[in-house]
Amino acid sequence: MHDLVIRGGKVVDGTGAAARTADVAIDGDEIVAVGAVEDAGRQEIDADGALVTPGWVDVHTHYDGQATWDAEMRPSINHGVTTAVMGNCGVGFAPVRPGGEAFLIELMEAIEDIPGTALHEGIDWRWETFGEYIDALAELPRTLDVGTTVPHAAVRAYVLGERCHDYDISADEIAEIASLMAAGVREGALGVSTSRTVLHRSKHGFEPGTFSLDEELMAIADEVAAVGR
Repeated sequence: MHDLVIRGGKVVDGTGAAARTADVAIDGDEIVAVGAVEDAGRQEIDADGALVTPGWVDVHTHYDGQATWDAEMRPSINHGVTTAVMGNCGVGFAPVRPGGEAFLIELMEAIEDIPGTALHEGIDWRWETFGEYIDALAELPRTLDVGTTVPHAAVRAYVLGERCHDYDISADEIAEIASLMAAGVREGALGVSTSRTVLHRSKHGFEPGTFSLDEELMAIADEVAAVGR
């Protein structure tokens, strides 16, 4: 007996082969048979009329706020996404100093067209550091897996405050920015993100980090690369 048998769906396996009607048997976390499965399953799903496909990994989303309160993660789950990566374009909600929450929401609202009212009402801001944000994400059961990068703009705002749009910053400030981004990776982030497009603007001007000097970007790259050594 198998743990799970998905019966009679149209299987599109991702190899480029033509779709075919088949059963799929799963034991534990492994697909053990695709075809005519005779053995029963402890759980069986009738997939007649449905597609059975590998899950999609969406590497560019902006669920940074919604993921903290929404267990279902719609609409992605409706489209077959099984893993969503957020923290893209250098915008996100951690790290954040007390009092800096509205600025990060304004960035997300302007750059990614996500309603600020929903973010203000939905996010409970139970974190300051990036590691605490990761912990908050892990507390909520959800229908799909999530991963995140460390957003450059949020780190710049955390270190520089109202000067986060400045590019003539000190070596110590560059070192702190790089250190915090690397710390986020150590604490569970998939990597880091920034933005270099002039299309990313808010009422405060260009997104923090857009015109960062090479010294800052190289310091970030060096610190993050060291995490895996």
